[in-house]
Amino acid sequence: MTQAVVLLSGGLDSVTCLAEALSVGHTVTTLSFDYGQRHRAELAAAARIARHYGITDHRVITLDLAQLRGSALTDSAVRVPEHEPNAPRPDGIPVTYVPARNTVFLSFALAVAEVTGAEALYIGVNAIDYSGYPDCRPAFIDAFRTLAQLATKAGIEGRPLDVCTPLLHLSKREIIQRGVSLGVSYADTVSCYQADDEGRACGRCDACHLRREGFQEAAIPDPTRYVSPVS
Repeated sequence: MTQAVVLLSGGLDSVTCLAEALSVGHTVTTLSFDYGQRHRAELAAAARIARHYGITDHRVITLDLAQLRGSALTDSAVRVPEHEPNAPRPDGIPVTYVPARNTVFLSFALAVAEVTGAEALYIGVNAIDYSGYPDCRPAFIDAFRTLAQLATKAGIEGRPLDVCTPLLHLSKREIIQRGVSLGVSYADTVSCYQADDEGRACGRCDACHLRREGFQEAAIPDPTRYVSPVS
């Protein structure tokens, strides 16, 4: 049985990635990050999910990306944009982008993989419903695969880490359908950019919109708990 490291944010995509890793027989280390995010309920969600799947090695890395400022996810002075029904998404990189976040997270995951002897690293990046983040694109993942081979003992010794992105080319609808086929329950997941301390979603941010739209298109009941009813 092979070892894998799975980045587990507590959201819909990351739990689907975890289910994918387990479905192919990996023994899994899950890795979450307390990085100064305003939506800290996702950390509690990640812990619940890890317990549900019987993960005995769930690690939380503490960072302070909030000191970089400039992102609505880490800087209280920057408002989280709220999605207007039927309005097109603005062009460009949104203010919810956290500079270099996936690069930082993957670097830590790479280190954990080296220490644990993992052969695979899973991340739930998505190039379709990706909200305009540059570090969710296929080109970024390809570049990181090259980095992982060049920058690690395992890579130099001819045992390159497999960076797995099973959701990369799936729509949110397809991700949800895939997760349900793997037995995923999404009730415990938190996707909202400004969820309250109980993990209830705002229903207005871009993450909430993409999630709700995905469940609607998949014709699967949305288990999300909202602060207020959402029409």
